Amino acid sequence: MTVTHHVRVHTSEEELPRDGQLAWKIAEVAADPVGIDADVVDMIINRIIDNASVAAASLHRAPIVAARAQALAHPVSTGGAGSAIFGLASEGAGAERTSPEWAAWANGVAVRELDYHDTFLAAEYSHPGDNIPPILAVAQHVGSDGRALVRAIATGYEIQMDLVRAICLHRHKIDHVAHLGPSAAAGIGTLLGLETPVIAQAVAQALHTTTATRQSRKGEISTWKAHAPAFAGKMAVEAVDRAMRGQTSPSPIYEGEDGVIAWMLDGPDAAYEVPLPAAGEPKRAILDSYTKEHSAEYQAQAWIDLARKLHGERPELADPANIASIVLHTSHHTHYVIGSGANDPQKYDPQASRETLDHSIPYIFAVALQDGGWHHVDSYAPERAGRADTVELWRKITTAEDAEWTRRYHSEDPDEKAFGGRVEIRLADGSTVVDQIAVADAHPLGARPFAREHYIAKFRTLSEPVLEAAEIERFLELVQRLPELTADEVRELNIVAAPGAIDLAAAPKGLF
Repeated sequence: MTVTHHVRVHTSEEELPRDGQLAWKIAEVAADPVGIDADVVDMIINRIIDNASVAAASLHRAPIVAARAQALAHPVSTGGAGSAIFGLASEGAGAERTSPEWAAWANGVAVRELDYHDTFLAAEYSHPGDNIPPILAVAQHVGSDGRALVRAIATGYEIQMDLVRAICLHRHKIDHVAHLGPSAAAGIGTLLGLETPVIAQAVAQALHTTTATRQSRKGEISTWKAHAPAFAGKMAVEAVDRAMRGQTSPSPIYEGEDGVIAWMLDGPDAAYEVPLPAAGEPKRAILDSYTKEHSAEYQAQAWIDLARKLHGERPELADPANIASIVLHTSHHTHYVIGSGANDPQKYDPQASRETLDHSIPYIFAVALQDGGWHHVDSYAPERAGRADTVELWRKITTAEDAEWTRRYHSEDPDEKAFGGRVEIRLADGSTVVDQIAVADAHPLGARPFAREHYIAKFRTLSEPVLEAAEIERFLELVQRLPELTADEVRELNIVAAPGAIDLAAAPKGLF
């Protein structure tokens, strides 16, 4: 049974007891020794594979090269064996390890860079797979086994997704990683078997240090978009360390009169209803999340699939000479965040960064309509964005908020919830083409829901250019035995690039 917690701002005179605070309630969930259901274990394995897929495809990208170099500049801390860095061997000759907070940093950037792993959307947005790098890093450092790792990841997903269900951040221009810091800290608390008071302090510290603005996802989007969740994971590791040493946190961090809700969210009169599992209730939130078939912002997934369908049915739509206008009728979020409602001229700029194009549904729909698909590298290439016929078609595409699609976007009914919309294409001859899509093909209710074989296929496709065949098979065999893994095998839960694939000497130099 889920318990709904009423969370509101309290004045200092009201003196909210610690065990009545949301950070404490989160910690109680993390400390609950409940078992993990078999279908949840299977999905955790899927998401570790998914993370490894996108990390492999990112190993040569500039943010990862920089973050990896920063991590390598920091030695293994004295409290454990150290943590693996994606792409580098952590065992045997030439092994490279780093301190867990820096592994969380480097691996978090690798997972997030391509915007290509899992998602959950409700009152807020999230990529709950961002919990995995910091939790795995700590597990490797301290010597946790596979069963402990499974329990910890289940907690990370549960807490982040429950916060996402209840508390909207983006309305107040707060970045969604403010829900990730607390969830990763809670997951690490589960991993280490910490007591509720210690986890509560870590959760509060993690929230306090990871609340930032959404400017990282506005206008000319920078490389920080990939670093933001990695920073939250790194801060969560450090928050747990401080809490274990007896250090305390701003309290109550959510409910205080100078806290997050009062000054950064809905204000002193605000109240939220936050659902959390009751004591002894299994943590199953991960099953409500969904991954990406395409390397693009989640609201673009269904639109890519619809464009792919239209490309096959109506190939003439790829020629801008045949098009008068294209309007995507969609949800509030799609219109205002990745659509023309954002009023960001960069979303129509052929010189825009990859991160910006990833958040431009007019661009994405134009390319998918012309190409009949989407590629994580080729679809963002400068020469692709600058192609004259693409630019002409792109600038004929706008979005419009539709109240019904917004309602469905926020629906709690999984059979009704939708992330797509309706397209109206007015042709140059005056005729129209109208079609619609509710969810992406890969969504659990889509045309081709992702299952284990699809995660494995995605991993093979993205890793083959950088991993040797034997390494691909080694990783897949290992991860699919996750609950049975020993501590030594958890330390091998890493991907190692082929010899010569990574040139560490070519990394940019910095302060460290």
